Amino acid sequence: MGLDMYVHRVKAKYLEDQPDVGMHKETIGHLFDDGKVNELWYWRKHHDLHGWMHRLYLSKGGENDFNCEYMRLTAEDIALLRVAVTNGTLPPTKGFFFGDNPPDDESKVDDLRFCDAAKEALEAGDTLLYFAWW
Repeated sequence: MGLDMYVHRVKAKYLEDQPDVGMHKETIGHLFDDGKVNELWYWRKHHDLHGWMHRLYLSKGGENDFNCEYMRLTAEDIALLRVAVTNGTLPPTKGFFFGDNPPDDESKVDDLRFCDAAKEALEAGDTLLYFAWW
């Protein structure tokens, strides 16, 4: 068991009636079942990145520990993430299941590759959903 983090892409038209935060498998699971959702990125125990996402989640009105809940990512969110990764300002984050792997050059390169892929998906008209589970 540990912190598993995903970004999924889905055509925006399927999520028009969904909020930016608070989506659960119960409300959008049919999209997965119907093959309308694709995994864009996966991280394992990248706790500082999850800390950044958790802060974003709270700024969007989220109200809990942000486990097993989807959050919409916008182009602005991805631009802000790119700045944080580039500047090395992801917040130090700890959690029982999060692991203790400090960010390094390899994770920085991977995170920037994610930002590129996310920007491309958004420009193609897809919606991005971040999801973490521990």
